[in-house]
Amino acid sequence: MTDMKSTMSASDDTAGFVAAQWTRVTGVGVDPHEYRRVTDGLASVADWGPAFLRTGREHLERAEDAGSSLSAGTHLLAAARWFHSATLAPYAEAARAAAAADDALGRALALLEPGARRVSGEGFTGWLRVPPAGRDGRGGDAVGTVIVVPGLDSAKEEFLDLASALLARGLAVFAMDGPGQGVLAASSVLVPEYEEVVGRVVDALGVPRVGLVGLSLGGYFAARAAALEPRVAAAATVSGPFRLDWDELPPPVQDMVVRRTGGFDAAREFARHVDLAGLAPRITAPLLVVDGGQDVIPGVTNGEPLARSAPRGTHLSVPHGDHLLGNARPDWLPRLADHLAHALTGA
Repeated sequence: MTDMKSTMSASDDTAGFVAAQWTRVTGVGVDPHEYRRVTDGLASVADWGPAFLRTGREHLERAEDAGSSLSAGTHLLAAARWFHSATLAPYAEAARAAAAADDALGRALALLEPGARRVSGEGFTGWLRVPPAGRDGRGGDAVGTVIVVPGLDSAKEEFLDLASALLARGLAVFAMDGPGQGVLAASSVLVPEYEEVVGRVVDALGVPRVGLVGLSLGGYFAARAAALEPRVAAAATVSGPFRLDWDELPPPVQDMVVRRTGGFDAAREFARHVDLAGLAPRITAPLLVVDGGQDVIPGVTNGEPLARSAPRGTHLSVPHGDHLLGNARPDWLPRLADHLAHALTGA
């Protein structure tokens, strides 16, 4: 569900699917001109995954031939983005593409940010990145730590621009895959009790408190964790659902939830849990809720009720924003990064 609107387009013509994915994939950091070149050659949506996987491999080859570690790392980051984007259309090799994205990101960070550290535990894996002043491996110069929580079909490789904005403000960033997400999707299923996962992450990071930012379905996970995990000191959601109505969800979205939860009955039960009405009043941390006015999907209640019910909630609606607001980043990304930095530092 991270981009439910785009998923809905998978049953349409290829050109419609390519157009629907435009802001999301370019928002991931894929070069828009390269995106055009690759997608112009697609004969059907079924060609999306193989074409994106092939393009990712081309960037791996460029990394091998690069004349510097900076160039190699840049190509590896591009490969990670293409491999992750390969999973956004129905694709039998999605697990292989997710594993390739995970590997490419790790290799890129080893070259570009030697202070980055892989942290894994029960139900999660990801990379802890430190701001430039703390890249001696200690991370002691970070003014706070933010966990980035992905959604239904997103992963830690998708939100590198968000991580960069947080790092630039002196924050350490842990971009993660949780159960049923990213590289863990092949071996686990989504769980509604994401606060338990966040608690294990905080334990593993060894910090007294964290900020959370959740995107799309990750917004529900982040809000739920903010209500139930006392070490969450600040939170933000982007295109997160306040409530899901299973019977109204478009069939392609239902199909994705079924795949990520392990079956039809499990999917219905999972959707039943996505309801923040009882939890929102328990979110005492500062909370920023970001919605796009063009993000209208049947069966999904956007975040305004969450902001209204949370004691310290603020709602930012961007009228022209789509799902994940990839078409409107200047309208929300700096404000979100500032919100988390200010809340965690007390500035």
